[in-house]
Amino acid sequence: MASLPSERDEGRPDARAQLAGLIFALVLIDPEGRIAEVNHAAEDLLGTSASRLVGTRLIDRIGPIDPRVEARLGVSDEALVARDLAIRVGRREARVNLTASPLGGFPGWQVVTLSQIGHDEGGPAAGEAMLGAPAVLAHEIKNPLAAIRGAGQLAARKLPHADKKLARMITDEVDRIARLIDRMQQLGSTRPGPVDSCNPHEAIRAAVATVRAGCDEASPIEIREEFDPSLPPVLANRDALEQVLINLISNARDAAILQGGTHSGGPRREGLIIVQTRFVSGLAFSAIRNGRAVPLPIEITVSDNGAGVDAALRDHVFEPFVSSKPSGQGLGLPLVRKLVRDMNGNVSHDRDQRSGLTNFRLHLPQAPDQS
Repeated sequence: MASLPSERDEGRPDARAQLAGLIFALVLIDPEGRIAEVNHAAEDLLGTSASRLVGTRLIDRIGPIDPRVEARLGVSDEALVARDLAIRVGRREARVNLTASPLGGFPGWQVVTLSQIGHDEGGPAAGEAMLGAPAVLAHEIKNPLAAIRGAGQLAARKLPHADKKLARMITDEVDRIARLIDRMQQLGSTRPGPVDSCNPHEAIRAAVATVRAGCDEASPIEIREEFDPSLPPVLANRDALEQVLINLISNARDAAILQGGTHSGGPRREGLIIVQTRFVSGLAFSAIRNGRAVPLPIEITVSDNGAGVDAALRDHVFEPFVSSKPSGQGLGLPLVRKLVRDMNGNVSHDRDQRSGLTNFRLHLPQAPDQS
């Protein structure tokens, strides 16, 4: 029921501010089937600014789509709900839940919403608290880690100079894992870890080096870097960001190897991983954290040419104990989500059938300007 204006309404966000804060895409369609208005989430999903979207046809921006859905969209006085709909956005494919609602009193006008499947849209999952269980093992894990670190330091003294780099990597990774275990003890806590300005490319290169060191020479994997050199610093926890990237790149490596790097049933291809960074220029992609919108203009994408996430698991990959690997424990991606959310970021995934790539995307806040 609508309420009458009062003095208490003066500080209340207006309708436009409320729409801007939505985490799913909202598009207003006029009686001619053209876009009349979009919110920030729609700009991000459709990959361009409102000024370029307004006046164009929605179907031209997301098509081709299922002909039945396209036909129903043309009937502006009927409500429509379409789940797990494949759309095209530029060169990539996304899967969304789509709704279309007629506006009473405004014949021909519709409000269309697009909610990307696989996007980290909600709050912490009910099962996320179960991730705190490994914390009870922290003490037992740290003891052998200390022994491994000591062995790595001893090896560094005895190895030839050319091999000392590997020994240093052992001690560095043990230190990072020890810090991660400290964070795992806090997974059940609602208090996020400290964040600071950091160079995302340094974190990516450290993660890539760690994954490369564990690659099997019998299963070659190409890891391609496509970086935006002008990318500003990200506001993140460096250790957590590196761990997130190690998990995603390791998963991408396993997917490319396990699936044989095949594409649409074709011949075997070499495993390929692409790590890409970009600044989401002109868009206001954001997450709702503690009741406020947090802009997330820095995007890091980890892509692989494996067969993709099983359709039955697509909506559940960030839930604990869900895994498509025969020996997988299903804790990697839930941990990724927890660490990313602690940095006020978002993580999502999509499958581009045309290019044969599975994409995991991180959206993170920019560090404030220190000048």
